[in-house]
Amino acid sequence: MEKLTQQEEEAMLVIWETGGGFIKDFLEELPEPKPPYTTLASTVKNLEKKGFVQGEKLGNTYRYTPVIKQEDYKKRFMKSFVGDYFKNSYKELVAFFAQDKKISAEELQEIINMIENKKAE
Repeated sequence: MEKLTQQEEEAMLVIWETGGGFIKDFLEELPEPKPPYTTLASTVKNLEKKGFVQGEKLGNTYRYTPVIKQEDYKKRFMKSFVGDYFKNSYKELVAFFAQDKKISAEELQEIINMIENKKAE
């Protein structure tokens, strides 16, 4: 699975959120400033070439549906991100945010509780 550009990722977030649809549907959901219709259409075509969406021709337009699940993309992205920037150590990732004061002691305790609850399952 290929890493998406920022523009592709923004489009995919809308496609995942809507569950699929037409370019005009996606354009309505994007925040301002909205890209031109043709730019978004090109972006979605690139997503189709990369295997993230599938287009179905309906009349003279296409309806696009996601092929890759958002959760699968998140997992792959995070694995790559942690590998590239934190030497494959999630501990170093959390330590980075703790040192930079982007995560509180309470949030760290919540993470510990989540991990302990997962182990108990």
